[in-house]
Amino acid sequence: MTPFQSLREYGTFVYTLRDQFPCIVSSTLVLYQRGRMFAELTGEVSFPEGYRLNVFERLTWDSGSLAIEGYSYEVWRGGEELYWCDSQPHPNDPTLADTDPHHKHVPPDAKHNRIPAPGLSLTEPNLPFLIREVEVLLGR
Repeated sequence: MTPFQSLREYGTFVYTLRDQFPCIVSSTLVLYQRGRMFAELTGEVSFPEGYRLNVFERLTWDSGSLAIEGYSYEVWRGGEELYWCDSQPHPNDPTLADTDPHHKHVPPDAKHNRIPAPGLSLTEPNLPFLIREVEVLLGR
């Protein structure tokens, strides 16, 4: 997927996710411009069977194309958090070096149990990858 050149392009992408992914039941995603070159994407994407994807992204476009400065994504089923992903660097964990700073927190002890997350990026949108992961959980 090509990086977006503007916040408007990214907004169009975000607000048409249901057109691209029919498994999405609803979305409360909202893209807020917070400054001249800074924005945030927050909200939740809902799927069948109680699956939810909570989204937070800090975005900037001062380098010409839109980039994700930082993110946090949580995947839930009902009241159970299945895993989460974030871009907080862990330079002292050699098992995460291949995808630094991208990693996923998984059970058991998800706070401390981290694995590499090669499908995530700071320069390309992460939502398609994350939605496809939920589709796998749904057996689609």
